[in-house]
Amino acid sequence: MTFEAWLTVLVIVGIFYGLLRNIAPPDLLFVMGTALLALAGVITPNEAFAGFSNSGMLTVAFLFVVAAALRETGILNYVGTRLLGGAADDRGVLKRLSLVVIPTSAFLNNTPIVAMLMPVVLDWCRQRQVSPSKLLIPLSYLAILGGTCTLIGTSTNLVVQGLMIQNDIPGMGLFEIGWVGLPYAIVGVTYLWTIGRRLLPERTELLEQLGQSRREYVVEMQVRPGSNIVAKTVDAAGLRRLHGLFLIEIERDEELLSPVSPDETLQANDRLVFAGIISSVVELQKIPGLASVADAAEELSPRELLQRRLAEVVVSADSRLVGRTIRDADFRATYGAAVVAVHRGGSRIDSKIGDIRLQQGDTLLLQTQPHFARAYRNDPAFYLVSEIDDFRPLRHDRAWIALPLLAVLILLMATGIVDTMIASALIAGTMIFTGCISAGEARRSIEWQVLVTIAASFGVGLALEKSGVAATLAGVLVDSTKVMGPLAALACIYVLASILTEMVTNNAIAVLLFPICLETAKLLEVDSRPFLMALALAASASFMTPIGYQTNMMVYGPGGYKFGDYMRVGAPLNLLLGIVAIILVPWVWPF
Repeated sequence: MTFEAWLTVLVIVGIFYGLLRNIAPPDLLFVMGTALLALAGVITPNEAFAGFSNSGMLTVAFLFVVAAALRETGILNYVGTRLLGGAADDRGVLKRLSLVVIPTSAFLNNTPIVAMLMPVVLDWCRQRQVSPSKLLIPLSYLAILGGTCTLIGTSTNLVVQGLMIQNDIPGMGLFEIGWVGLPYAIVGVTYLWTIGRRLLPERTELLEQLGQSRREYVVEMQVRPGSNIVAKTVDAAGLRRLHGLFLIEIERDEELLSPVSPDETLQANDRLVFAGIISSVVELQKIPGLASVADAAEELSPRELLQRRLAEVVVSADSRLVGRTIRDADFRATYGAAVVAVHRGGSRIDSKIGDIRLQQGDTLLLQTQPHFARAYRNDPAFYLVSEIDDFRPLRHDRAWIALPLLAVLILLMATGIVDTMIASALIAGTMIFTGCISAGEARRSIEWQVLVTIAASFGVGLALEKSGVAATLAGVLVDSTKVMGPLAALACIYVLASILTEMVTNNAIAVLLFPICLETAKLLEVDSRPFLMALALAASASFMTPIGYQTNMMVYGPGGYKFGDYMRVGAPLNLLLGIVAIILVPWVWPF
């Protein structure tokens, strides 16, 4: 090999070493590697960062915005909170998750789906005394499996699509990869329902921690007149099986209804008193048709509601609030805030919020203006002031716009009337323009580290091709499998991609192995498409480590997992899916 080839190999080995030892973030490593290759003349400066204009990478960016708009309008939250209602055990939860996560992750970015459903699953586990370790790995795996069913289901598919177009190879159709992706998902779900479920660990110590950290609040909500839950029963409105929340009583025209029957019909202006943990109280604020008593009294517009924040404060011993009721304290006039919920020690408070007489150490959940925490952090009335980071007011009034826009996006991509990148850009821009998501939130929703990693890795992939490393590796692969033919070469590429994606980001592996797939097909004098489809599937099949795929890392801590748990559950799944892919890929896309 030439000097350029050895330098390219050295740079790639250095990137791999840096990723495995966590020396620097992936985006920085790939940018530095690409810059070094350009400095040495292996690739030109223009070629080094041409990936930033790649259509696949840009499509990923636009789809981040689309997924965030669906989250901001409450659509994902609505699906999540209604999902686990009647599930009696973890097997029932797993089946319900499968029916929702697979189709949604086929069209939306996996990260927000897992982020929205994880607290729902944790609350269900806390309420039913089931260890979260039985459900969180399956949640991540289901999101990965759903992503393999369509072109837009995962960024890896879009990256491979962008490279195909760049190399004058016809791009994928929206559902083309689904010919193997759907059987992939069916086999994966069946495994998780049966063998995989038995291999999942049960971290009882984590369940004990969840129980110990439970802090119960009392919160009052009011049924909005004209909302879609008026005239529905408590059960039909979805208020019976709220995870981590219990409906204590209903106040109606100065009459108290307690205990509350699931068949009780809700009426406009009913005041509902709940008891629950902080995360569930936050989720309660997002249910359409319900408003906190503070909101109902003030009749805030959707724009004003978006400015509201939640903060926790602890009443100090020297506070003038001690001994006064919340109604007499007049929080709105004094602090520009309203009390949403109250927690006191380990006991449940039976009084209405306005009638609660405050004591030293009471924890209050306040609805505040954006800068409340900064203004009152040193106020002697409170021991502690902290904002609730998980709370973001939802744009329910824009849900009717966001959902049809998603349907239009899928239609445009399925029919091919408009280029995938243009369609996603138009829909993302329309969602911002119509107020489904603000411009600021749209910018924050884009995972820049992922995009920079993808874009910079294109330069490294091109260096593999131009330096001759890809041709050399492809020659070795073809020589070692020539007796068995292209099927053996395809199997080797699949296994190599599947192993490497467990250690390095899946998008980077797709880019690095792409030129090797092309060279292998060229030497074998066969079509490159089956190799590229196998690469797209294998690069997404990251089940054996938490570091290979972002959703695996997201559930790692909350599930209380150990590194080996992923290997025990994921290795058999990787083997099964590898067999499925190696059998079906040449059948769907002949050599």
